[in-house]
Amino acid sequence: MASHTVDQMDELGQPISGIIGSSPAMEEVYRITRRVASSNASVLLLGETGTGKELIASAIHRLSNRASGPFVRVNCGALSESLLESELFGHVHGAFTGAIKNRTGRFEAAHTGTIFLDEINSTSLMLQVKLLRVLQEREFERVGDTHTIQVDVRVIAASNRNLSEMVEQEKFREDLYWRLNVVPIELPPLHDRREDIPQLVEHFLSYYNEVNDRYVVHIQSEAMQVMQDYHWPGNVRELQNYVERAVVMASGDELTLDLLPPAVVGGARPRSRIRGADIESLTYEVVQHGLSSSGPAEDNLHTRIVNRVERELIAQVMHACSNVQTKAAAKLGINRNTLHKKLKEYDLGTPEK
Repeated sequence: MASHTVDQMDELGQPISGIIGSSPAMEEVYRITRRVASSNASVLLLGETGTGKELIASAIHRLSNRASGPFVRVNCGALSESLLESELFGHVHGAFTGAIKNRTGRFEAAHTGTIFLDEINSTSLMLQVKLLRVLQEREFERVGDTHTIQVDVRVIAASNRNLSEMVEQEKFREDLYWRLNVVPIELPPLHDRREDIPQLVEHFLSYYNEVNDRYVVHIQSEAMQVMQDYHWPGNVRELQNYVERAVVMASGDELTLDLLPPAVVGGARPRSRIRGADIESLTYEVVQHGLSSSGPAEDNLHTRIVNRVERELIAQVMHACSNVQTKAAAKLGINRNTLHKKLKEYDLGTPEK
């Protein structure tokens, strides 16, 4: 197997047209994408919703020797099982109620090109059997037909769930998983590549200025800081939506803090507000009862420290969420009943507390 030189590695890690980001995490995505593009191997794109899996799938197709062929997208999570089967494989006249004429499926339409199966985790076990056959034999039948159709198609699949865990839970076929997972590409969430946020914001500003005939060309430093501190559960797609909103609502030429939604302004990473005196007190306890001791005193100290930090975190998140318990519970990753118990336990029942 030929080895890659340092220069070749650097070239592989160069940004890909249409995809924004130059962080180390994205450079690794570019390297794998460029390497796998020239092959016919199946690719499995993994990552949270909104991380850009479709953009990478499209890039793999553009960089491949199938670029002149079709690139066909299918959202497996948007259709019921019966409709999805017909969508993928087509059907013949009379195959079911409403099948008034023959229909070409997406696999057939993708012949000589690439098919992108988004949210593959949404498919049923029954449909997974048919998908496995296409990957193995490159053939299928339309719904209601006995004629076998041969296809030459590359499969790229994407999932926002952990497929290996679904295999263990017997919700996803292991043989199909290994057929799809020839080359996995993990797309990082936005909070793991915060250094790309300024570049993304500028890109979306430019795009939505042109689309909406606006001129928002400056970014307030406080607004940028808040955007870089926010945890972005919706990833790049959420950032894109909020920049579009800011461009539409701006009265001047600057993206300012007041143009961002409360979820972003109040949802930035909380900075510790534990007072210096509190830290000194905890440090004294560590010195007195720390590593040299064991047993009840050590356990009690650990509990006190954990409780102090937990109380502070809950107080700050509640403040950031304007004391709306449902929203605060979601940000903390716990259910509302648990949060209610914690508020009572730490005597945080009123806003002023």
